[in-house]
Amino acid sequence: MSAFIKFFHITLWQPLFNLLILFYIYIPNLGVAIILLTVLIRVILYPLQAKAAKSQLALQAIQPKLKEVQKQHKDNKEEQAKAMMALYKTEGINPFSGFLVMLIQFPILIVLYRLFWQGIQEENYQYLYSFVQRPETINAIFLGMNLNEPSTVLAILVGIAFFAQAKLSTPKKPAKSDKKGAGAMFGDMFQKQMLYVFPIFIVFILLRLPSALGLYLLISGIFTAGQQYLAKKKRQEKENV
Repeated sequence: MSAFIKFFHITLWQPLFNLLILFYIYIPNLGVAIILLTVLIRVILYPLQAKAAKSQLALQAIQPKLKEVQKQHKDNKEEQAKAMMALYKTEGINPFSGFLVMLIQFPILIVLYRLFWQGIQEENYQYLYSFVQRPETINAIFLGMNLNEPSTVLAILVGIAFFAQAKLSTPKKPAKSDKKGAGAMFGDMFQKQMLYVFPIFIVFILLRLPSALGLYLLISGIFTAGQQYLAKKKRQEKENV
């Protein structure tokens, strides 16, 4: 085992595996254990996710200013980039906050994929901490689903949750205006892909993966959509004051 994989195993895989088993010991239902683990992860990531949602809404609000900057420096991309970064700084916006949250969640998804790809194997019990009891068996049935196998229904629900999440983060279209430039057209195309194509892509991926991973993504997606809704509502209330 390489040093990097060993570090990844000890610092992330092993703690999440132990937490999952610990939840299962107290509530012997794998589905509930996964939900509890998901909620715990989302609570830990809540400050970062809330900041990302706030920055995303702020970015939507300053779109007219950004377009003005782009127009002013359309012939000088370097000055345009500097002016945009200066605007972000003035408005107190971190345009990379959403990327940071995704970057942090990616290793967690890899860990959960490794955990559930072939079900929870007995050979992994050697990595349990001394205070975590070894379960005799793992019942993978949850709401009539075998969490070790794909579930079409759960995959579709995850797709709906991701669609709702993308819909909440998509800015409202302004009233009809003049012809759009190439940049604006590309932006609209990208938003449509995120709104429709990505959720469908997730559904097709989950049709081949254990539904345990789908359950994590469903709860995580609902949690994130709720955060975005609350952030949007809070901003609207602040603007109406």
